[in-house]
Amino acid sequence: MGLYHLPRCLRYISTKSTFFHNCYYQTGRVGLDSLPVTQQRYFINSFKRCASSSIIKPLFLNVLKGGYDDRTAIVDNLGSHTYGDLVRFSTALAQLILAVTPRDPALRKRGSGVILNGERVAILCPNNITFVLSQFAAWMSGCTAVPLCKVHPLSELDYVVRDSQSSVLIATREFADKAYSLAETNNLKLLILNQDAFSKKGSNYSKALDESSALTTLQSIVEVPNCNVGEEDLIEKRVLVQKWSQVRWKNRKAMVIYTSGTTGPPKGVVQTFASFEAQVSMMLHAWGWTPNDVILHVLPLHHVHGLVNVLACPLWCGATCVMMPEFNVDKVWDKLLEDAEPRINLFMAVPTIYAKLIEGFESRFRGHKVRAFIKAKLRDRIRLMVVGSAALPQPVLEKWESISGHRLLERYGMTELGMALSNPLNSVRVPGAVGNPLPTVEVRIVDRNGNICVKGNSICSQVTPGSKVVEGDLQVSGPAVTREYWNKPEATTDSFTKDGWFKTGDTASFKDGVYRILGRTSVDIIKSGGYKISALDVERHLLAHNNIAECAVVGAPDVTWGQRVAAIVVLRNGGGLTLSELRMWARDFMAPYMIPTELRVVDIIPRNAMGKINKKQLLKDIFDVE
Repeated sequence: MGLYHLPRCLRYISTKSTFFHNCYYQTGRVGLDSLPVTQQRYFINSFKRCASSSIIKPLFLNVLKGGYDDRTAIVDNLGSHTYGDLVRFSTALAQLILAVTPRDPALRKRGSGVILNGERVAILCPNNITFVLSQFAAWMSGCTAVPLCKVHPLSELDYVVRDSQSSVLIATREFADKAYSLAETNNLKLLILNQDAFSKKGSNYSKALDESSALTTLQSIVEVPNCNVGEEDLIEKRVLVQKWSQVRWKNRKAMVIYTSGTTGPPKGVVQTFASFEAQVSMMLHAWGWTPNDVILHVLPLHHVHGLVNVLACPLWCGATCVMMPEFNVDKVWDKLLEDAEPRINLFMAVPTIYAKLIEGFESRFRGHKVRAFIKAKLRDRIRLMVVGSAALPQPVLEKWESISGHRLLERYGMTELGMALSNPLNSVRVPGAVGNPLPTVEVRIVDRNGNICVKGNSICSQVTPGSKVVEGDLQVSGPAVTREYWNKPEATTDSFTKDGWFKTGDTASFKDGVYRILGRTSVDIIKSGGYKISALDVERHLLAHNNIAECAVVGAPDVTWGQRVAAIVVLRNGGGLTLSELRMWARDFMAPYMIPTELRVVDIIPRNAMGKINKKQLLKDIFDVE
């Protein structure tokens, strides 16, 4: 395996550190905790210097430099696609983007005259190669990618398009109705992809694009319904490719990713190519990615989890991403267990998906021998399973481990940070904890008076001498952290401390050498009778009840106590539960002040595409709280 298979920061360090180089190649992968402290510090400092340097490149240039041309990049419902296919299709699409995109007058003076200077391209594509090549093409043309959620209603898509001030929309034919409506309302140039061109029967298109940039070939792949494009409008491929190596990518905007809006209106988080590379590089190292990995992708492509963790990481190191159109319990189990190549050895998902897979396992696979066979197969074949984006109930953690032989790796991140905290790859993973900071990440916990209680990085964390508490607001710093919200300077200013730390809005604790997330400070910390109660802790306990399938705990207004602990639950089939029964059961597990004093039984608890619950909306709908 050549040095180009390592992320750039690790390649740089490998050439400088004989110890790290030997350790990586002898083991295939190595964690920071296996290095001496002096080597750990050297790694962190070198990593930071590299992350802030001018050698930052976009993902597509890393693919070209890596020499992955004939390796399989994507396997999806259309077939198998090599890195070479991906680059050829993306380059052709970039030529069309450049031909139809009006230059932003405010950015024109700083533009190169060849590629654009950050104009926004919205992407409405399914989970297959069409999304990936649209993202690559946006970057190749000098634009900023704005991923849209394919299941969102038209009104929410319109909000993102308008707020991001997108000028081009790339979509596939299955979303044509929404795409035409958005284009007409927002005066967008529209590019409609023909998915057949990317299937096996369309493989000749890839070869034709390699030989020529003929407009007729491009138009058979991409429809341009509201703009006339002539051969003379297409920039020469040679000129475009040459320009990529001349651009200073570091501070250019790579993506605008919109938050889930569970605690307020969605905001566009700006990721530069520098912050994007920092996010990818730390995960490649911390989770031991190699070109031989094959990951199963079942997540939405408008959030960091699906965009960066599960898609960008494999593409960065020359691995393979198997993309499913959408999550389906039976089809995921088939993929995890099938013997056909490429064989899955990595899986990352949200807690809700693991809970659904457990339900599917219980109903589909019966008999001790069958279940023992499945456990042995998953334990031997899968090297890592990761969970995140929402709190993981301990019963789900324990049940999944009994089914698969894998203790899920819990981690913590958010749109504005990428990943920040993670349990270790090779050593003990503490249930309910999110481990410690990833390389280049610094964190601190600040109490309500602004005093720093705990401060740490990937090497160690220290409690401030004399500090009486080890929980409070979590703040993060590092090269992966966003610099701004799109066109929201006040929100940007409010989200950072005066000394430049990002305020996550989450309450965290540090105990026994690991960090724990207690919940969103605004909705998950319940203040009742002088106690500060973590709604997530209460939920973890309640989910251990045999009759509770799902639950959400909120702080409902109370004249006497300030807030009361209210549990909203979905019961298992045939189950029943009263408040008195719940309180009697909870006495053995929970402190008296944590036990719910109100119980509401519902048929369903609404969740967004990432499995998160909008508790503010839940309070409004159930308790009429504005």
